[in-house]
Amino acid sequence: MAGFSDQVVEIVAGTRPGEVLAYGEVAAEAGNAAAARAVGRVLRARGADLPWWRIVTAGGRLVPGLEVEQAARLAAEGVTCRDGRVSPTPCDDDGTATKRCPPDVR
Repeated sequence: MAGFSDQVVEIVAGTRPGEVLAYGEVAAEAGNAAAARAVGRVLRARGADLPWWRIVTAGGRLVPGLEVEQAARLAAEGVTCRDGRVSPTPCDDDGTATKRCPPDVR
């Protein structure tokens, strides 16, 4: 079984264009729902070759200091951002700004 960091890398690498996940969602899928901050540390250490821009806070907030770059990368994939946050999409039925959903829904 792969370690937490390896699981995070695998999950993030497996995201599709237009798909946005929260740090906590990645942590839960990697086996430790309480490790959202650890996901950020993994991305900072190993994220250069990963689509890091597809990961945001539970409230949809973009990475502080990288908001412009992250918003541009997400916009290129069809994701709308406003005021430093990902805008909710039609598949966000739980009131959050993130959810795995088919890109054609966006």
